[in-house]
Amino acid sequence: MSSVPSCHRYPMAPLIRFTLLGLYLALVLPLPLLAPEPLKLPLGLACIAGLMLVVAITSERVELDGQGLRVGHPRWCSWLLRRGWQLPWNRITALTPVTTSQGGRVYYVRSANKEDGRGEVSWLLPQRVVRFDDFLARFSSATGLSTDSINRISPPWTYQLLALLSGLLLAGEVLALIVRPA
Repeated sequence: MSSVPSCHRYPMAPLIRFTLLGLYLALVLPLPLLAPEPLKLPLGLACIAGLMLVVAITSERVELDGQGLRVGHPRWCSWLLRRGWQLPWNRITALTPVTTSQGGRVYYVRSANKEDGRGEVSWLLPQRVVRFDDFLARFSSATGLSTDSINRISPPWTYQLLALLSGLLLAGEVLALIVRPA
């Protein structure tokens, strides 16, 4: 088993991150504008808070180094989300494929949990990261596990289509605002 020599960071792929942000904006931007006057300010503040939450959620990143694998969020939002995990390379024992209800395939990183005696623990392998092939190659090199059959959770065209539809929705909303009767 070889180790990864330095720290490598893999944030969420920009196509996925910005598509999700665009979809959020397309869905909620009109709400404060269409709301009755007493609700405009609270809805505007809620939209801003929601945007910050979506930005935080999509800032998840994966780090690989000589010690192991870490999945988590930057400090500015980790206090809020607290969804992180890490595993040393020597505790990773297997990758288990699981078919999703949509027909995709996700993989769980299996680990022998020696510290608390609970047996095996599973964590979802990140499949939405930038430079996914590099991530898989480094993961495979460090663990000795084959990652040849692993692909992204969904093909890029699905996010490209969603980005296009979100962009069209946003453009339609801006156009409706411009030509809206006073």
